[in-house]
Amino acid sequence: MQEEQLILGIDPGFDRLGFGFLQVCGSVVKVVDYGVITTDRESTFEERLKQIADDLRSLLLQFKPDVMGIEKLFFAQNTTTAMDVAEARGVVRLAAAEHSVPVVEFTPAQIKKALTGDGKANKAAMEMMITKLLNLPAVPKPDDAADALAVALTASTSRW
Repeated sequence: MQEEQLILGIDPGFDRLGFGFLQVCGSVVKVVDYGVITTDRESTFEERLKQIADDLRSLLLQFKPDVMGIEKLFFAQNTTTAMDVAEARGVVRLAAAEHSVPVVEFTPAQIKKALTGDGKANKAAMEMMITKLLNLPAVPKPDDAADALAVALTASTSRW
């Protein structure tokens, strides 16, 4: 009998942080929940980080995942945004540590390769594979949630 695992995928962001929970038992993968944590643009930077932490802690308490997959940062141009997202990633990693959830990281190319076989796949190809592999009637929205499910799928196929 194969052991069930609950995997949380995170698409890091500051305005919106995508999350997706998958239940995996052998080759059977089911979507449990997905969505976004959205921060208030009128709040201070610290308040926004706290909101991410609080909302993520609630999700971790509710679902109790076995592992968290998170996308590594890749920003070629906007370093200010990269720094804010990096700080949000730190909050995510801290919340995972507080709940004893191991974290595995994947580059965007690793995620694309795992889902499509092509590390340079475009958004449309990724969305098609997410929808197909998870047997969904439509592409998950918003994009951040779909990306988080892609991270969770990648984690489900890796040996962490």
